[in-house]
Amino acid sequence: MEQSSDLSDIAALVAVVETGSFSRAAERLGISKSIVSRRVARLEAALGARLLTRSAQGARPTDVGVDYFGRVREAIAGLEAARDAVAAAMAEIAGPIRLSAPLSFGLAYLAPALAEFAAAHPRVEFDIAFDDRRADIIGEGLDLAVRIGQLADSTLIARKLAPIRALAIASPAYLARMGTPSHPREIADHDMLQYANVAPSEAWRFEIDGRSEYVKSRTRLRANSGEMLLAAVEAGLGIAMLPTFIASPSLAKGSVEIVLAEWAPAETGLYAVMPPGRSATARVRALVDFLAARFGPEPTWDPCWAAINAAR
Repeated sequence: MEQSSDLSDIAALVAVVETGSFSRAAERLGISKSIVSRRVARLEAALGARLLTRSAQGARPTDVGVDYFGRVREAIAGLEAARDAVAAAMAEIAGPIRLSAPLSFGLAYLAPALAEFAAAHPRVEFDIAFDDRRADIIGEGLDLAVRIGQLADSTLIARKLAPIRALAIASPAYLARMGTPSHPREIADHDMLQYANVAPSEAWRFEIDGRSEYVKSRTRLRANSGEMLLAAVEAGLGIAMLPTFIASPSLAKGSVEIVLAEWAPAETGLYAVMPPGRSATARVRALVDFLAARFGPEPTWDPCWAAINAAR
């Protein structure tokens, strides 16, 4: 006897027995009568037994069909219950979320957002890591990573949450001592303060009127912390390219100034990144929606951006 593993054939038989006809079974399943008939015939051939007696009045199970129907109906009910349980779990905003995010952004902006989301959804459990190491989302079993910059791995699923804009900044004292550049090329005569995860050979890019200028200079200080770079800028050690979510408070109080305000450094983005190959749970989808709404195209860390654009 050949074994059939096609649940659609079994479902067709169950529908015929429960409705009493191939036509009504087809209506219930949303398929044609001929497909129902073909599936039942395929199941009978696989089992080597006639399961239904067909007549002008409809269809009724044979003795073998009655026994088989009783057994598979229980199995189908179990499968349906399992399906419903999975659907309910996917729809419920509850359960664990493992998340990683950059340290500076995480502490300043993501931490209060996550606290607000957690307060609104008390059945969600968080496992959060803030650091500037690029976590292996798949290998570490993360549900979500918040990342800045373009994705190198295109197999990951990403949604943009907000723009990330950067500015070249220096202290007033440094500019008074060393002069204020009027063109990106003039930065070559200045000391650069760089992120440690940026290759020494990598140039800063500035854009204006559709053209780009690339700048390299002597790197006086490298650090893996945006706050360390900002402190170095405020101490007058050189010029740094920092995201506005770090630089904006110092710009507002006047401890740093924008260098080359009319030139726009390349804009990147803040992304919610998820592993491929599986549907995001309701809790992860809800969190991503919440973060996208909270940050958005004009995030709160960019109060200086409208004024900068107006000055250009």
